Amino acid sequence: MSQATAVICMLTALVALLLTNKIRPAILFVGAIALSYLLGWISFERMMGNFTNSSLFTLILLLVVSLAVEKTSLLQSVGRHLNHANFSWVITKLGVTTAFLSSITNNSAVVASMIGVLKRNHFHSPSKLLLPLSYAAILGGTLTLIGTSTNLIVNSFVVDAGLQPIGFFDFTLIGIAVVLCGLIVLIIGGYRLPDRFDSSNADLPYMLEAMVSEDSVMIGKSVEENRLRALQRLYLVEIERNGELIRPVCPTQVLEAGDRLVFAGDTQSLHILQEMQGLEWFAKAHLKGQALVEVVISHSASIKGKTLKECAFREKFDAAVVAIRRGNEQLSGGLGQITLHAGDTLMLVPGKGFEQHRKNLREFVMISDSEVSAQLDSRQSKLVLASFIGTLALAFTNTVDLTKGLLALLVLFVASGVLSLDEIKRRFPIELTLIVGSALGLANIMVDNGVAQMLGEYLLALFGDWGILGAFIAVYLFTLLLTELITNNAAAALAFPIAYSIAIGYGIDPRPFIMAVIFGASASFISPYGYQTNLMVYSAGNYQFSDYLRVGIPLSLVYSLVVLFMIPMVFPFVAI
Repeated sequence: MSQATAVICMLTALVALLLTNKIRPAILFVGAIALSYLLGWISFERMMGNFTNSSLFTLILLLVVSLAVEKTSLLQSVGRHLNHANFSWVITKLGVTTAFLSSITNNSAVVASMIGVLKRNHFHSPSKLLLPLSYAAILGGTLTLIGTSTNLIVNSFVVDAGLQPIGFFDFTLIGIAVVLCGLIVLIIGGYRLPDRFDSSNADLPYMLEAMVSEDSVMIGKSVEENRLRALQRLYLVEIERNGELIRPVCPTQVLEAGDRLVFAGDTQSLHILQEMQGLEWFAKAHLKGQALVEVVISHSASIKGKTLKECAFREKFDAAVVAIRRGNEQLSGGLGQITLHAGDTLMLVPGKGFEQHRKNLREFVMISDSEVSAQLDSRQSKLVLASFIGTLALAFTNTVDLTKGLLALLVLFVASGVLSLDEIKRRFPIELTLIVGSALGLANIMVDNGVAQMLGEYLLALFGDWGILGAFIAVYLFTLLLTELITNNAAAALAFPIAYSIAIGYGIDPRPFIMAVIFGASASFISPYGYQTNLMVYSAGNYQFSDYLRVGIPLSLVYSLVVLFMIPMVFPFVAI
């Protein structure tokens, strides 16, 4: 068996295993590149060099810096403006806003931040909004170079092939056409999505507290008028007024200044309270964007049998309690009045000195980091957004290299406490790094062993009667098929060497074929597994596979027609 044949067999096995969805893609790609090294198909230096690729490093920096953008008030503010009864208007605003945000920061980060906001929409169920959110993020990712990881990955292949790097706005014109046509499909198709509204208030163990401020817009309005009955994953248990408890709370109950509202909610409920105007909630002053931690009080704890105030919890541990859970028991009274018991779980906002107390096993039997991060205050949000947009603007104008700008921004965020090292470690995109680094190595092997040329010649023979345009369409459809079957990044890695070889074989500028790979790898609308954002909303929206087919098939057809028509117009087939 020739080496080229062996490489093809390995790649075929890789695709087959990816299709099974039984083994994590990162494990499969690392296993493939490791096997290639052991068989002598790639040197150790070249294999490891792919993991330090400049475009990959830029992608990692962008994802990590986006963690700070996630914690700003921007996305929550956007979510508040989507509370409208007119569904078409909501989808239009959601689509335009999401597409724009996805063009300047990673689209996966946009979707991750918007899921919680849309699940709390007052007028429309999550199943009506989350899939359009994912699709709009995919469409918006095609507007700029940094809109999606696929664009940066393909750019790394372009640079590796010795070509001129892709410009920041090279495919923006095509992306605008894609977004506009895609939005029309989403508005029409959104009505066909099911209305699966989960109004269950079961399993809401945490107790949270907020107070109606003296100048609150809620004063003089009933609970129902303030929409405190229409909240998702947050339930108003009781109101404490002048030392007396109002329980149960009637929808017609009118709120007064100084009322203490006690809620039952899950760990995501903190964001709901942060978004409410006119409420001053427990420990708000101590939140500065930190990742929250959960602790369980041990049987030997000195704070057992005392209230938070009596044990001076904040001073003793340099942490503020924002929520308390005691099994499935529904607690009553304010947070500061509850007597702590062994086994109580506390959700904490950690201060800078909390780390030294984490090791105090006498007080806590278990400590774990929460996936929830506190939102930055208004001032911090503005500074983070201004510095992020400023960095991108400097990169657009070629004043500062994008990689250097993002690295400086990351150092600034860590130094100012906006991001912590623990948070970066917990959210570091290790799987994406492994997939991309390994995929770069596999692409090198495909070129070095003639596999890319062999597959390109096969496609040329198959579509030879159709000429260059036929080969171009074949590359796009091949990439689209791979994207739906495996993942967008894997599809780009496997399709690029083939597309490049075909363009060279025809003796033309490879740009239109490169664009076919870029847009084809982002065309995952039919399956929940092909694109990360589709998978992110799958469970959150309680979707079924048929829901993706219902909207995804017409969207994929419209998207493909626009792309196949626009690319040759913007990037003509020019001989080289």
